[in-house]
Amino acid sequence: MSVNKLGKFAVIGLSAAWIVGCASSATDTDSSTVSEDATSEEVVEDTAENSDQAFGAGDDGSLTSVIVEDAAEEAVDKMASLVGVETVFYFDFDKSIVRPESREALAKHAEYLVLNPEARIVLEGHADERGTREYNMALGERRAKAISRYLTIQGVAASQIETVSFGEEVPVAFGHEDSAWQLNRRVEVRYE
Repeated sequence: MSVNKLGKFAVIGLSAAWIVGCASSATDTDSSTVSEDATSEEVVEDTAENSDQAFGAGDDGSLTSVIVEDAAEEAVDKMASLVGVETVFYFDFDKSIVRPESREALAKHAEYLVLNPEARIVLEGHADERGTREYNMALGERRAKAISRYLTIQGVAASQIETVSFGEEVPVAFGHEDSAWQLNRRVEVRYE
């Protein structure tokens, strides 16, 4: 599992834990606690019938106005369509042309971004160690822009995409042979 996916799951898990923690921290001294009179019994009956609202209960069973948002679950549901979809796209030596085998995964990213206009991505371009640093920075930028163009052609708003180039500075493979160089010629998609 890639570091990006682990980071996303960690953020979602921590968000869910925080939300659950907030929901269980209501006390009977909460100023918004409903009193135990006839009116509160009617409120309890009304809310029991309406399952669209979320309320918490104090230690003594009294109803409080703690509302739990399902933002973490909603984020997980939205990202579910991208589970298993590639986030790293490789390039040929000294090229910035999107490979045909990358197009299906990119189409899924584009579909997600079009359906979720609030989502943002960063396209991180990389190159292998061959060539000057300046050339490799420019090559990484061209590769990131190629992916960006492909996504915008699929309908993604340009405002949802940011490109950055690391050139040869952030390799994933440290060898000096073709197999290592191939792994370093890439664009990584990172959701924000």
